[in-house]
Amino acid sequence: MATLNYAESGVNREAADQFVDRIALLSKKTLNRRVKASIGGYASLFELDRKRWLAASTDGVGTKLKLAFRLGEHRTVGIDLVAMSVNDILCVGAEPLFFLDYFATGKLETGIAEQVLEGIVAGCRAAGCALVGGETAEMPDFYAAGEYDLGGFAVGYVEPSRVLPRADIKPGDSLIGVRSSGCHSNGFSLLRKLLDREYNTEMKSQLERELLTPTRIYVRSLGPLISGRQVKGLAHITGSGFLNVPRLSEKVNYEIQLPPRSELPGIFDWVRASSKLSFAELAQTFNLGIGMVVVVAPAKVKQVLRQLKKRGETAWVIGEVQKKSKGTECEVILRDGADSARLIY
Repeated sequence: MATLNYAESGVNREAADQFVDRIALLSKKTLNRRVKASIGGYASLFELDRKRWLAASTDGVGTKLKLAFRLGEHRTVGIDLVAMSVNDILCVGAEPLFFLDYFATGKLETGIAEQVLEGIVAGCRAAGCALVGGETAEMPDFYAAGEYDLGGFAVGYVEPSRVLPRADIKPGDSLIGVRSSGCHSNGFSLLRKLLDREYNTEMKSQLERELLTPTRIYVRSLGPLISGRQVKGLAHITGSGFLNVPRLSEKVNYEIQLPPRSELPGIFDWVRASSKLSFAELAQTFNLGIGMVVVVAPAKVKQVLRQLKKRGETAWVIGEVQKKSKGTECEVILRDGADSARLIY
């Protein structure tokens, strides 16, 4: 079976990155001194006063929705919608406060919309935030029958002294990987192409169900560690995979050894075998079983692992922050058994 990469599935990451740069340039015309972080980070930060900052993030579910349409299962993508934004807010050290949703469809089918809303409510409860409002847009002739799109908007709160990532990330710090629940909500344009090439009907049905597993929400498990100042930074492994890790700090390098595949979601074994992608391409597309990378001082590793386990997470020490030579680009060295990749940020 021929190799199928992300670009061939219809996604142009380079063009998307260039567009984000363009947005950042244009948005500067609107910024003021109270904006502490804007486009490019996991979440934007806005100063209410010297002691209180707001964090805001927005995201969608992407083409994972197509799988929900196919299976007639709509609750899980509501959870995904919340997860994508609240996990990003967590990465700047913020506690999610409230959430708003946008549901757009051609003809409103209340049974479908209610399933989505049930998922959104479940996601908000898991994240400890309030669903305070939203918008339902009915646009005839714009969407195919039974289809819709989703957008989510989360706002959180953080004290300025607790903003992540911290400035003291340094060589020797430990990297802890927190297990994902599967592919979460990224890479689905490629995953759907791979499913279309799967001719074993029973296997295909099983894979579809597994791929709809909702994105894990880490607020309840990682939030207390942030409040206790036990972590230096969090990297949410979403779009672009492990290229998210250098967003912690570009002043250092990162070396990561993935846990044994037997301890990670089995869906990635199928992804590897079916796509035949290089390990580097896989690492820049999928989370490969790691939903969050946590930076901690070596002295706090045991305590952090113990608390994560207590809160229901599976986590491992997966690597270390490395020294970067002056004038060189930030890189991530990622290993998985005999496979390895050098990702340049």
